Amino acid sequence: MHMPENFLTLTELNLRVRDAIREYLPDTYWVRAETSDVRRNRNGHCYLEFLEKDSVDHSIVAKARGVIWSNVYEMLSAYFLRETGQEFTSGLNVLVAVSVTFHELYGYSLTVVDIDPSFTLGEIARNRQQVIKRLEDDGVLTLNKELVLPEIANRIAVISSPTAAGYEDFRDQLDNNANGFIFYTKLFPAIMQGDRSESSIIAALEKIFLHKEFFDAVAIIRGGGASADLNCFDSYLLANNAAQFPLPIISGIGHERDVTVLDVVSHTRAKTPTAVAEYFIAHLTKTASELISLQERTINISEKVILRERADLLSLSKEVIHGSTLRIQKESNFIEKSSTTIKHRISHLVQNQIHFLERNQQYINMVSPFNILKRGYTLLLKNGKIITSVNEIEVGDDIQTLFRDGTVTSKVTNKEASGDAVK
Repeated sequence: MHMPENFLTLTELNLRVRDAIREYLPDTYWVRAETSDVRRNRNGHCYLEFLEKDSVDHSIVAKARGVIWSNVYEMLSAYFLRETGQEFTSGLNVLVAVSVTFHELYGYSLTVVDIDPSFTLGEIARNRQQVIKRLEDDGVLTLNKELVLPEIANRIAVISSPTAAGYEDFRDQLDNNANGFIFYTKLFPAIMQGDRSESSIIAALEKIFLHKEFFDAVAIIRGGGASADLNCFDSYLLANNAAQFPLPIISGIGHERDVTVLDVVSHTRAKTPTAVAEYFIAHLTKTASELISLQERTINISEKVILRERADLLSLSKEVIHGSTLRIQKESNFIEKSSTTIKHRISHLVQNQIHFLERNQQYINMVSPFNILKRGYTLLLKNGKIITSVNEIEVGDDIQTLFRDGTVTSKVTNKEASGDAVK
């Protein structure tokens, strides 16, 4: 095959492309795109990719490499954080001013020189409203809010990262509540940020659904972080699952400023994991207060009824005594009948009140660990604190077994975990 006499090297071709771009695209251009693979090197330069996705199937229809030089990045990232409340990171819809460059070795790229934070804020808000409108059209937006939280809600399924500080704060707040209420929690671990968080949280909800009869409510908690990490909580799929979940969901994902779609569909939104714990404590405190008040009202009513019936009987007796002998005889018969009726009424009323008090006392006793001991159960203590998991015990530890009539101290010689099954 004959080799053409006129040919270009790759370098020569790339240089011509570079020169053509400089000549025909000399200005800066405002471009709308989605950020991806945002990373900063040790020199302070920020490298990323810009994407455009199809509006229907979300497939990538265009892609370009981008760069923000260190001096520009320092200024723009601070400006973006101040205006939007979130870091400049992947997964954001942005409006950026770019210059088009072509390097003979590295190829085509966009150099960012400016950014419009208001566009990103508008996109986030617009996406949230679109998801909320879709849920409303589906008729599921308020379903979880319409559920009634049980009066005694102390069995809580928790969706969180097991290593999150927010989860520890939640547990500490429940365990050390001032009223001494006992809460039973079960952690369903999930990834709470990143690309896999949506599917991970949904999977945790599905596991809870299989054992829903063991729980009174679900707590979805997360200990703060960047606002950009909240993207998964605006997802339609997650919000749809939460809205239709058969147990009340209490959300506390650590952001006071941002209200996510998950917050909107949840039964109750709390600002932080600690606030979620306080919500459960306050709810149980209210229930206990109402039961005690009901007990006191019942006792007062019973005492008043007895005193009134006794006064009526005394008045009737005096009237009979001051009458004639015949009247006394007649009234005596009447008194006997009346006394029988009154005694029956009082006995029936008192018995009803006693049964009522016993039922209320059962509700009050539900939060008392001592009644649990009376039924043959025991409590395990380590250093005076109740043990709820085998992970809190180490071989060689001294533990105390509390019975209803005494305490036994034991030393742990063996430890076996039973897995993640719901007990």
